[in-house]
Parts: sequence; C-alpha cells; structure tokens
Amino acid sequence: MEGSTYDSSMYDSSIYDGSSAVGSGSDAGAMALMFGVLGLVTILAYVVSAIFMGMMFKKAGIPAWKAWVPVYNTWTFLEMGGQKGWISLLLLLSWIPFLGFIPAVVAFVFLCIAAYRIGLNFGKEAWFVVLYIFLTLVWLIWLAVDKTAVWKPVTETAAPANNDAGTQEPTVTQ
Repeated sequence: MEGSTYDSSMYDSSIYDGSSAVGSGSDAGAMALMFGVLGLVTILAYVVSAIFMGMMFKKAGIPAWKAWVPVYNTWTFLEMGGQKGWISLLLLLSWIPFLGFIPAVVAFVFLCIAAYRIGLNFGKEAWFVVLYIFLTLVWLIWLAVDKTAVWKPVTETAAPANNDAGTQEPTVTQ
C-alpha cells in the first residue's frame, strides 16, 4: 500500500516503554497517607462521639464509661431507646461481604427508632430524629450539651388485653 508508512511520532512512547507510574513508590505513599488520614478521622470521630454519648448517658442516669466500649455503647443506646440491645450485634454482621448491607440497614432502622424515643424522652419533638438520620454527630452533641434536654422517660400505658373485668386501671409512674 502506498503512503502507509509507520510514523513513530504518532504514538506516545511513554505509554509503551514500561515506565508507567502504576505501582510506583509514590502510589504506595499516597495510599499510606490516605489510609492514615482516614484512620485519624475515624479515631477522632469515635473519641468525639464517645465523649458526647457519655454526657448523654450521664444525663439519663447511665454510667458514662459505657459510651467508650465499642459494641456495648450501641447496645446501651438501643436499650435507652426501648429496643432490644442484642440488635447492636447486627452491626458486626455488616462486615460480611455482599450480604452485610442487609443487617446494617436493619440495625440502622432500629437505631433510628431508638433515637426517636430518646429524643422524646429528652423533651424533643418528633422531627428531631431527622437530625439523627442525616447528622448523627450533631444530634448527639445537641442532646449532650443542651441544658433544656432533661431525661424524663415518656411512659406509654396501654389498656390491658383482657379489659372485660374493668377492675384494673392503668397506672402511670413518674
């Protein structure tokens, strides 16, 4: 074929010469820096949340040290909100590859229900749970430092299932 000469200037030789930067030392350094910063942010968020969760627990009459124990703080939070504490173990199941999002979503729903009830017990309105859903740390700090948030458990008394006798009146404990 006429005019079909190979012109090596049309191709960038740095792509093909094996001097690619993939896997170089600079990539390893960048990855180490990224994981280091991520780890530092995670530890900082944990410390800040444990401090303010401890303050919130203290307001509710729960020992503040429980906020520092990783799974036990979630267990205590759920029980504080009227949920079963063992639901916090679902968060451990969230580490299962491919299926872990299912227990994580279930646990998050129960945590939101607990946060809703905790907010009500601290005298907040129902919309306050929206803050927990989108800005959990702000919700926690707000409850911890708010002087007007006083723990007063809301007791809901339901009529007995067998109300034919009509002899028992529901009692409200303060």
